[in-house]
Amino acid sequence: MALVTPLIWWLLLATKVFALVDCVRRKPYDFEMAGTLPKNIWLVILPVSILVDIVFQNPLGILPLLGTVAALVYLAQTRGSGY
Repeated sequence: MALVTPLIWWLLLATKVFALVDCVRRKPYDFEMAGTLPKNIWLVILPVSILVDIVFQNPLGILPLLGTVAALVYLAQTRGSGY
């Protein structure tokens, strides 16, 4: 268990960083076409989720899990939409 928890933490952190990088690279028009939250909102949610993840360093805590869900929702709505 001592090896699994850090591995999960790194994987979820990498997912959040990937979502943030993808968000920065997308145009605001892409968010409108995908029917999701505006880019500015995602540019607040995703860095906060990364910061919470770094501060708590517990992938199974409630706040880090909420950040992970937010990143996965972002990826599903924007990358999954094809825009």
